[in-house]
Amino acid sequence: MAHTHTHSSTVNLREGSLFKNIFLFGLPLMLSNLLQVLFNISDVAVVGKFAGGEALGSVGSTSIVVVLFTGLLIGLGTGVNALAARFIGSGNQKAVAEISHTSFLTCLTAGILLSIAGLVISEPLLHLLGTKDELLPGAVLYCRIYFLGMPALAVYNYGNGIFSADGNTKLSLFFLSAAGVVNVGLNLLFVIVFQMSVAGVALGSIISQYMSAILVVIALVRADRPYKLRFTRMQLSRLQLRNLLRLGVPAGLQNAIFSLANLFIQAGVNTFDTVMVEGNSAALNADSIVYDIMAAFYTACTSFMSQNYGAGKKDRVLKSYFVCLFYSFAIGAAASSLLLVFGREFLSIFTSDPAIVEAGMKRMNIMCLSYAFSAFMDNTIAANRGLNRTFLPTVIVIMGSCVMRIIWVYTVFAYFKTVPSLYLLYIFSWAITATAEILYFIHVFRQTFPAQTGKAVRETPQQKAHPMLKYQ
Repeated sequence: MAHTHTHSSTVNLREGSLFKNIFLFGLPLMLSNLLQVLFNISDVAVVGKFAGGEALGSVGSTSIVVVLFTGLLIGLGTGVNALAARFIGSGNQKAVAEISHTSFLTCLTAGILLSIAGLVISEPLLHLLGTKDELLPGAVLYCRIYFLGMPALAVYNYGNGIFSADGNTKLSLFFLSAAGVVNVGLNLLFVIVFQMSVAGVALGSIISQYMSAILVVIALVRADRPYKLRFTRMQLSRLQLRNLLRLGVPAGLQNAIFSLANLFIQAGVNTFDTVMVEGNSAALNADSIVYDIMAAFYTACTSFMSQNYGAGKKDRVLKSYFVCLFYSFAIGAAASSLLLVFGREFLSIFTSDPAIVEAGMKRMNIMCLSYAFSAFMDNTIAANRGLNRTFLPTVIVIMGSCVMRIIWVYTVFAYFKTVPSLYLLYIFSWAITATAEILYFIHVFRQTFPAQTGKAVRETPQQKAHPMLKYQ
């Protein structure tokens, strides 16, 4: 490529020590994800502390609806990341420019459409989920304001995907930190000073989202790289749009379907007494912390594998998978151990009732011994995306982690009706899904890099111009 890695903030994905470079790439992402969780927790803390229990319940009851919509945009961002990394790796500057402009237009359009859909269906959806009558007006208000921020969230995820594909994860951390500080400040201002309650935290969230989206666009317009945004050249490439939708839509649907499967688990939790339900809600905060810091290395896996796949570096592709798996498992195990030791202190952040803390510990004792093993499933899904495969991995994860969980709730849990019999479904579903994903990954890797050549399958001149053609 004509452009070299001149930025000190950019990690070289195709050369140098993988252990060192994957760590340097993953660390800012890990901090970004952790910050995002902490800002979300601060939203809940501000509204609970200064606007009362009803407002807290209203915001809390929207979480599944919000995750359903944001999951689709995060999936699209994953597709952007895999494609851009692949083209950067193969040195195809024309395709990098095409995917950058096509993704910008696609993600922005998706954000606008989801914003409209959210405004229209949030009330019927909250009714369907059985939101309590006294919480419904606040929950609907929160959703309607929050969904106005979807276009900004879409643009941020697009930019994050592009920069990560080029090995630059520090920029996203910087943007997120700035927006997060603004978010917390606005929450306090709107809720305490202006007494805006639920509307205040929703407004604080979307203003900070638009701020991070604007920062991303400015950085892309000023970038001295092939993916530089030029509004004069803004057009859709039909080929790249097809590629993006092929990778991004299954990833987004996978995120959305996970949320639906969790509804059935919540139904299982709701069969226990109120103390157990509240303990589960407090312990759920541990999930997002552990999953999100592990997820940094799944992004690394897709980016490193895609770039090295584009560059035809077989050994580096495979080694990237194992290094990312090592890091995600290790960080998951370390975070779980800390949560296991300081579990009661952690749960005390969310409740001062000792009975609720003890109930929360029943969940955390099982989950903290399970979290790290989810790396085998999630890292392999990321690896398959890095090799440009997303449809079958999504089908596998829907069957193994969603359908199987629903079956478990109505069979194993229905039979035993105990707390362990519910939470053990996680480790069992991860083990089954991971096994199938790994077998599929071995098949894809052998198909992509035939043993006798050690290089990626030879391409025709037309495929070289558009490296995704051979998978149409």
